Order: sequence, then C-alpha cells, then structure tokens
Amino acid sequence: MKILAKRLVTYLTNEDLFNAVTQVTDVLGSAEKDAEKKIYSNVLDPFSAIFEAIYFEMDLSDWIKKEKSRQTQKTMQNRIGEFHQRIIGSVRGWENLGTGRIMDVINKEKKIVAEIKNKFNTTKGNHKKIVYDDLEEFLGRNAGFTAYYVEIIPQGAKRYNKPFEPSDNVSKQRRKKNKKIRVIDGYSFYELVTGEKEALAKLYKALPEAIAFVSQHASQYASHDKHFDDLFKRAFGVDIF
Repeated sequence: MKILAKRLVTYLTNEDLFNAVTQVTDVLGSAEKDAEKKIYSNVLDPFSAIFEAIYFEMDLSDWIKKEKSRQTQKTMQNRIGEFHQRIIGSVRGWENLGTGRIMDVINKEKKIVAEIKNKFNTTKGNHKKIVYDDLEEFLGRNAGFTAYYVEIIPQGAKRYNKPFEPSDNVSKQRRKKNKKIRVIDGYSFYELVTGEKEALAKLYKALPEAIAFVSQHASQYASHDKHFDDLFKRAFGVDIF
C-alpha cells in the first residue's frame, strides 16, 4: 500500500485505518458488479418504476441506476458495523475478535467487552434479549468485566451509557437490570475506547481523504464537503470541529 506522510487519526495508524476502509470499498466494488448482473434476475416492480420515474422526472435508465445503488447500499450497510469493529479493534489495548463470535471487541486490561451494531435499529427488538443473554453468559465466565451493547448511530442523536434492559416479547418483561451490562451510543463508546472526546468525529473527518487514498473512484472528494458535516450532526448532535 502507498504511504501517506501525515497521520489522519490520532489514535490509529494510517495502515489500520486504510485496511478498515478497504474492507468496505472492496465490498462496494463487488456489490456494484453483482447489482449489475442481478438487476434483471429479480423481478423489478414496474409500478414503483413508473411512479418514481414520472414523479421525480427520471427516465427509466436513471431509475435503474437508482435501484442498483439501493441494492449496493444494503450490502454496504451490513459491512459498516464490521468497519467500526475493525477500527476499535485496532486501537491500542483493544482486540478485534472477528466475525462469528458472540462478542466483537475486547480490552482485557480494562476488562471491557462489546457487541457492536451500526444503528439503534440494526437488531430487532425481540432479538436484543438474545444479545443481553450472550453478554450475561460472558460475564458469568469472566469475572470483573463490563459488557457493552454498542449502537454506533443512536436514536435521536442522544448520548447514553446506561444499563441494558431489553424486553422479552414472550414474557413481556424486561431483562433484569445489571450495571455491568450496558447499552451505549457510538460517540460515547469511541470516547471510552480512545480516551478522546471527539474520537468518532476525528474518524469521520478523516474518512474522505482515507477513502480517496485507497480508491481511485473517490479522488475528487478528498476535500471535506460540509454537507457531510450536517449529516454527522443530525446523527450525533455534534458539530464537526
């Protein structure tokens, strides 16, 4: 990989950042090719096509491009949670436990373990009790740890770090309160992981240049567009510095 002289994120090496970014851009590339192949293999909704095309003044080719983009985005969003797992697992003292494990990241010195989800609604409500049970089972085998359920993008741009008490759709009762089993938003968790209050904002601010560096398709977006800052503020309630 090419070398960049400056360090883009204070708590992360460029190599680790670029590796995490590449995992997403590689998926985007393959997903785009798959969407091109599969666009007609699945039955497209002609009613959706005609409503959207006429209302938004698109021709059919534009609508098909939009549909391909939608399919690609679904694939990408599944990888964003893994992106954060890779980033956090690359911070000093932290370990990425990989896919297919009950937990995603661990810090054995600080006795912290976490399951990371990209968005507050990534996991359906009736499945959150399963996450809780997994966290509780881990704590039963590992004394002194605190377990976190991380929602990178919180609902309503809120900050929280509180006991995780998901409801059971069968018993209609919430899981018991345990101060060692917690739910936390992404902005707060990145601060907890790195010790830097603006850690998540720093990562976000560095991404345009990092993506441009590893992808030939993104060079024109190397400078940060303020519209992206607005999206970040809407998600986390924080201005990009």
